[in-house]
Amino acid sequence: RLTYIGTATLLIEFAGVRLLTDPAFDPPGRTYGEGPVTLTKVAGPAIEASAIGPLDVILLTHDHHLDNLDVAGRKLLPSAARVITTAAGAQRLAGNAIGLEPWQTFTLSAPNGETITVTATPAQHGPPVGERGPVIGFVLTRSGDPGKAIYLSGDTVWFEGIEKVIDCFPNIRVAVLFMGAAHVPVLPTNITFTAEEAIRVARLLPGAAIVPVHYEGWKHFTESRPQIAQSFAAAGLENRLLWLAPGKSVSL
Repeated sequence: RLTYIGTATLLIEFAGVRLLTDPAFDPPGRTYGEGPVTLTKVAGPAIEASAIGPLDVILLTHDHHLDNLDVAGRKLLPSAARVITTAAGAQRLAGNAIGLEPWQTFTLSAPNGETITVTATPAQHGPPVGERGPVIGFVLTRSGDPGKAIYLSGDTVWFEGIEKVIDCFPNIRVAVLFMGAAHVPVLPTNITFTAEEAIRVARLLPGAAIVPVHYEGWKHFTESRPQIAQSFAAAGLENRLLWLAPGKSVSL
């Protein structure tokens, strides 16, 4: 079951395990300075952090950008049993944080006796020029249904690492893609998936539902839902998109 909260914050209930991705719960209107870059939040969460309930895992693609981990989201981290993130991020966060490098795995025990394997996947947060810090995505697989996997891309553009993920996990059935074609003035190109890059993923995963996230709520996103939908329709793939309504749950 997926519950969309906003930006890249998603509650995933998988084999009885409750996982939250990239927690961002600050109210709208806040401005954050990150070196030469200023980020402005224009929409708040559909569900407040206090209403999320107990969490087994927070999947944090990276800890150093405020649209993926804001002030309120950071306060939520100690409430989870564990936080799985980058190796560098785990060193900074300490406490309950577990660091993974791309392709490393961590195994969770589910209440029903199954195991869930979390695999860190490679991500490239923008063009090769400019240091954006390490980012990972995740693939979730469960022992009770190994033929179906969930992929969370993290903040990434299209690069050869995405093809490697698809080669290794052709059984991906839900692909949560961080889109929005995010752009900051100090870099020449986008730093997250464009719609066209997401279409490449969709074509390589013909059996997967494509779930867009990270396309609304911040000023530095340059492609919104209408643009994404139009691009997928032009490619004849509009039926592949699974739009999640803020605050609502969808069972798959």
